[in-house]
Amino acid sequence: MLKPGDIAPAFELPCAVDDRLSRLSLSKVASQFVVLFFYPRDFSFICPTEVVGFHKAERDFAAEGAQLMGISVDNAESHLRWARELGGINYPLLADEGGTVAQAYGVFDEREKVALRATFILDPQRVVAYALASRNNVGRSVVETLRVMRAVCSRRLCPADWKPGQGFGPAGQNY
Repeated sequence: MLKPGDIAPAFELPCAVDDRLSRLSLSKVASQFVVLFFYPRDFSFICPTEVVGFHKAERDFAAEGAQLMGISVDNAESHLRWARELGGINYPLLADEGGTVAQAYGVFDEREKVALRATFILDPQRVVAYALASRNNVGRSVVETLRVMRAVCSRRLCPADWKPGQGFGPAGQNY
């Protein structure tokens, strides 16, 4: 699995975005940061809770200069149908059929032939600033991902459970 400091592999994939099919290239994303989250499959039990959770928080991520992107091994047509079923998703769902990008990021489950549940925050140079993966039966926290995104953007020392508006370092002291 990629770790902080690794250069994120480039990709160009079909996707569903804004209720249409398109293509997206990581190198052409204009945002400062990218939050790329891998999930196993559309039309599953845990994945819609995360995808909808990120949808609801998309403006908060955008306010930090971050572009959200979801990615699974499903095809773009499946993403489009699923996004419509979920009531619309306001960020791209990328189609990594075959799992080539998941393999490049080190998060492909060879046994199940799906991506692990993994999150990467990429900085403006598309270097990994944050990486997390879990078993596919454990959904990630959108709130925690946003907290980490804000901490990364602060470029400061941020203690455990730090939140925007608090000081930095022990007992809220600034460094």
